[in-house]
Amino acid sequence: MNFSDKGFSLLGRILIAETCFLVYNKTQDIRFIISEAGRKEGENMGTFANTETAREYFKNDLFATNAGMQLDELTEDTAVCSVAITSALQNANGGVMGGAIFTLADLALAAVANNIHSPSVASQVSINYLSAPKGTRMIAKAKAIKKGRTTTVIQVDVTDDTGRDVAMFVGTAFKL
Repeated sequence: MNFSDKGFSLLGRILIAETCFLVYNKTQDIRFIISEAGRKEGENMGTFANTETAREYFKNDLFATNAGMQLDELTEDTAVCSVAITSALQNANGGVMGGAIFTLADLALAAVANNIHSPSVASQVSINYLSAPKGTRMIAKAKAIKKGRTTTVIQVDVTDDTGRDVAMFVGTAFKL
């Protein structure tokens, strides 16, 4: 915001800038304190103190959680999510719905992105469906490829529990 055109004096503008800086620093300090709470010795994480804290956060992602998807692992720049392959995920042909595969990959992307920059949302994604899953569970492994100041590029590989490649997903997340 440009305060000079709002009738503020130079001293007023300096005080406003200092106050904004202090508030910004307090927010960063609070975020750091929250991030440090519950951290195990040697564990290096981002926004979330640990995987359990992230699971609590993503319980609010009702579309994915109502479909049975879960966050299994989270590190500073990786995440693993999974879902049991059930009839609830089937399409009209009896296979797994492409949207279910996409949602699992998107949840893994969201976990990594929000651990790096919170809050973040996907701004662009691309998915290539490689094969139909044959196992009883799908697993999405996400890894940050590029961590920028406001955007993060994340690759997600989706497999089933037999090791079969199901999909390759690449997304860009934007820090709000």
